[in-house]
Amino acid sequence: MQQHKKERMGKLPATQANPDVVRAYRREERYQMQKLLLDYISLCSRSKVKACVVTTENDQVRKGIVDLLNEYGVQKLVMGAVPENWMTVKKGSSKSSYAAKNAPPFCHIWFVNNSQLLYTREPAEDYDSLPPLIPQASNALRSQSLRYPNTQRELQQIYSRSSSSINLIGGSTSMTRSTKQFHGDGLHNNLQSNTSSDSGYSSSTELDSRLEEESLSKQLEEVNIEAEASRNQAFQELLKRKRLEALAIEANNKVEFHLYKLTSKVKVYESAHAQEVELRKAAEDTLNTARVEHKQLMQQKELASKELHKAMRNIALSRNQVQEANRRREESSEELKLIEASITTLKIEQQAVQRQRLEASDWLERWKIRGQAGGVSSTTPRLMEFTLLDLETATCGFSDSFKISCESDGVSFYKGEMLKRTVMIKKLHPNNLQAQSEFQQEYQVVGRLQHKHILSLVGICQEAYALVYEYTPWSLESHLSSKTNSTCWKTRTRVISEIANALLFLHTFRPEKISHGNLKPENIVLDSELSCKLCNFRFSSFVNEETFRCRSFRQYAEQNGPFSFTDPEVVQTGTLTAKSDIYSFGMIILWLLTGSQSAGLVNEVRKAVLGSSLVSVLDASAGEWPIFVAKRLADFGLRCCESNTRDRPMISPILVKELQQLSFLEDRQVPSFFLCPILKEIMYDPQLAADGFTYEGEALRGWLKNGNETSPMTNLKLSHLDLIPNHSIRVAIQDWLCNPSSM
Repeated sequence: MQQHKKERMGKLPATQANPDVVRAYRREERYQMQKLLLDYISLCSRSKVKACVVTTENDQVRKGIVDLLNEYGVQKLVMGAVPENWMTVKKGSSKSSYAAKNAPPFCHIWFVNNSQLLYTREPAEDYDSLPPLIPQASNALRSQSLRYPNTQRELQQIYSRSSSSINLIGGSTSMTRSTKQFHGDGLHNNLQSNTSSDSGYSSSTELDSRLEEESLSKQLEEVNIEAEASRNQAFQELLKRKRLEALAIEANNKVEFHLYKLTSKVKVYESAHAQEVELRKAAEDTLNTARVEHKQLMQQKELASKELHKAMRNIALSRNQVQEANRRREESSEELKLIEASITTLKIEQQAVQRQRLEASDWLERWKIRGQAGGVSSTTPRLMEFTLLDLETATCGFSDSFKISCESDGVSFYKGEMLKRTVMIKKLHPNNLQAQSEFQQEYQVVGRLQHKHILSLVGICQEAYALVYEYTPWSLESHLSSKTNSTCWKTRTRVISEIANALLFLHTFRPEKISHGNLKPENIVLDSELSCKLCNFRFSSFVNEETFRCRSFRQYAEQNGPFSFTDPEVVQTGTLTAKSDIYSFGMIILWLLTGSQSAGLVNEVRKAVLGSSLVSVLDASAGEWPIFVAKRLADFGLRCCESNTRDRPMISPILVKELQQLSFLEDRQVPSFFLCPILKEIMYDPQLAADGFTYEGEALRGWLKNGNETSPMTNLKLSHLDLIPNHSIRVAIQDWLCNPSSM
């Protein structure tokens, strides 16, 4: 027995809810109830207990239970209850309390909890005086159920009534009628069987009666067995059908529920679609308006772009004109400064010339006085003369511990102490046939030379063929080959300018020009301030202006090893000129640049210059060479080393000044128009391009060789690719390099 109470769904009354939702909710409730009752029927079937289902609907569960007890005349009822309520069971208002008070008097009720009996309500004493209809029907039903098992048809009717119990009144009425009909048929069959049995007994013998009774008993047993098997089979099929029906109902409910959801969603989607159509229409209108406005804006933009392009072109032209005007103004300003500096330089040079004239007059007076006092000869300079004893005392008898070096031709150098100063003594071998002539030539020539970059001759010793010079601690070769004394590029550049200054003095000496004849790093000494001085004039000679030649000393001009600083033409012809010193000077320049003494040094440097890779052959121990300085020195050194003497340059005062200023380039502010716009360095070969700017020739040719036909400065196409040498800039750069006052 299952009671169902119509209750509110949650906090919303069912009367206020959507009818479709209420119906779906009720169907779900009934489905869950039928599923639960089906589990109970299965439990009873496994326990071989006959059971039927009666359902009803009522607003109050307790009232529905009492109504079912009265309607079906239930005499025995087992009902669940809560233990703590039995202390006040008669005062309470729960389902168990209500059933105990209002159940029919003939109903015997057991109240249980967890398989334990809590309370029993006994039936009333006047139980037998109740109306006989329902009890008799109940007894007949009970009797019939003991004698005959339920058939498959009865089970189908019972479960059919259970499954169709949605209609409370109709379902209950049909179940009651079926029960009454079942009871009536059973009573009629019972009476008929009894009547026929009494008639047979009176008309047959006792033996036949026993046989017939046994036959009927066997038949009854067979019928009972068949009926039991049929009932079990029908019951199993019924259970299977009920499960399928329950699954179908569940699926149907789900389908209806999902259909309802889909219907709701469709309505929402239709509403959203209508709204979207309206929004799309509004968006299309807005888009059309925006397109029209965009078209107008694009037209305005195109007009503005044309005007902007025109304005930018005018601005570019104006900017170029302004740059050109500024450049010309800067050039004019720099030229004005150079002119002012040149004027100042000329004034300084004029003062120097006047000072030199006074010094020359003073020297002339002194020479006249010396000539009157007497000496070696009327043309021999007045020098201090030392005895052999003086030299032996200064050198401890020419001890090897005082010897500085010894050359292959027998010339020895000693360090000594004389006149409270350190001196260097050059002693020629007395057995040498040319010792006397060399001795006289050297002291006669060197004794007359007074220059800051030529080693001064202090005195002579004719007895020992020895010359006494001032002492210097290093030679150029020993200083550069030393690992502890690193010579920077500035010092090397200064040494080159000092050698050029000394050679200019020798080659322009009056009345006779002088050639050193033995210029190499060993014969260039350095004082404590690393200022160089030339010495060891082994090949020095007087040369007249017409031939500019000297005596041939072929035996001294032979090359010593694979690398030599001696002019190859001197080795071949024995002819010594000032150009021979120029060759040796060029080799010294290349050696100072690279630090190398390889046999093919000239070709190696020339290849590096032509390949724009001069940096790769420079001596890294000198520091980072400025490119302009290195290129200028390398180019000048290669010109000095030309095999043809006519291609070698002569040393001039302008060249000496330019070389002197190379070591001060980093300390001077270079005018901007002296710098190449591409290399950002001083231009050595300034070339004027079609754009009006001046560039380094090599850099601009490389720019054009790479396929560029535009200006490196303005990025505009050049009208032509011809280059014009800018001689004015070249002269200005040379003048700036030679002018120390512009620093």
